[in-house]
Amino acid sequence: MNNTILIKNALILNPNNFENKKQCLLIKDDLIAEISDEIDDSNADKIIDAEGKILLPGLINTHTHLSMTLFRGLADDLSLDSWLNDHIWPMEANLNGDYCYIGALLGAVELIKSGTTTFSDMYFYMEDVARAVDDAGIRAVLSYGMIDFSDAERREAEIKENMALYDTCNGMADGRIKVFFGPHSPYTASEELLVKVRELADEHNIGIHIHVSETQKEINDSLDERGIRPFEYLEKIGFLGSDVVAAHCVWLSDEEIEIIKKHGVKVSHNPCSNMKLASGVAPVSKLIENDICVSIGTDGASSNNNLDLIEELKTASLLQKVSTLDPKVLTSDEAIEMATIKGAEALGLDDEIGSIEVGKKADIILIDTNSANMVPDSSSLSSNVIYSANGSNVDTTICNGKILMENKKLTTLDEDEIYAKAKQAIKELKEAI
Repeated sequence: MNNTILIKNALILNPNNFENKKQCLLIKDDLIAEISDEIDDSNADKIIDAEGKILLPGLINTHTHLSMTLFRGLADDLSLDSWLNDHIWPMEANLNGDYCYIGALLGAVELIKSGTTTFSDMYFYMEDVARAVDDAGIRAVLSYGMIDFSDAERREAEIKENMALYDTCNGMADGRIKVFFGPHSPYTASEELLVKVRELADEHNIGIHIHVSETQKEINDSLDERGIRPFEYLEKIGFLGSDVVAAHCVWLSDEEIEIIKKHGVKVSHNPCSNMKLASGVAPVSKLIENDICVSIGTDGASSNNNLDLIEELKTASLLQKVSTLDPKVLTSDEAIEMATIKGAEALGLDDEIGSIEVGKKADIILIDTNSANMVPDSSSLSSNVIYSANGSNVDTTICNGKILMENKKLTTLDEDEIYAKAKQAIKELKEAI
């Protein structure tokens, strides 16, 4: 790792102020040390000339299942219920740690190449995912997907598994890995499991990652079973808090939006997955109007089918505009915030990442504007990124002060080797069914 990296002539897109100034930025070890119009380059170990490039914080994907890259294209054009029960869960029954490791490495390649430096993951064999994160050099919040279906013995095993992940992996990879609890959802995790998770989260100061209100069926089942909607149920059992990241939140009543706001729950919006599974349109513009923290996620590559967060942001913005018939909602500035500072806030990392500030971690990407889809430059850097760019325009990716990709070439991972191993893994998984 270079001790000092000087980035010169960059168009800095900072979600804290959106000034869009051309400046220099100095990285020392893992931190942003200086931002100025001019910085002496005589002592820099490495100099990057970012002329014609937009510099912004590394993007933050707050909901994915990284190892599901292995299931990309496996079960398309299906409802969530059929997708899970008939295809995904049977395939997952044959997973092991080695498969999840190579799937996570494949996901890490895609994240790095498209400008994501931090992701929040909920899945299985998470120690192996942590190993992939360590190898790749990215930052992650990891949670084990806890499902007990009201089985007491299984409940204990699931809690034990997530606590073991916390004990083993929280703070590993030079502090780049943080562990959350991952109760899957109110319909797969029993009330007893959810209450226990809340208790342990309070005791150990651990965040919580959960799917809530993804489909209309989930709402109807909750009303039939309990007589109340999912967020009303979660409030009733004392589960909600500012440490909860709720993925999807598609089907919300006005009362539930008030509940989310009251408890400071963070929302992870996953528009492409919600659209592909025909789950519905989350009321993101209404959530933002209510000062609720809304971040962005891709969901897994089996329901998206890629991890390109820039593409996800464009989709999110356009979906809100067409669903509200208001072109002014979810602006490009707000979309940039969702993938940077709001993502950091959702994960409890906003003191470390999410904006370009001295003293914050050097998680930085450069987007090359010298490309057919980005010429001529927009008057607004954020609109150029959100409406014109995609992940392939990312030129350089830096995480924790380490260059993971430069001039679109990966520096930490061997792409061809990972592709070959991933293809073999999915071949074996299909043969096992």
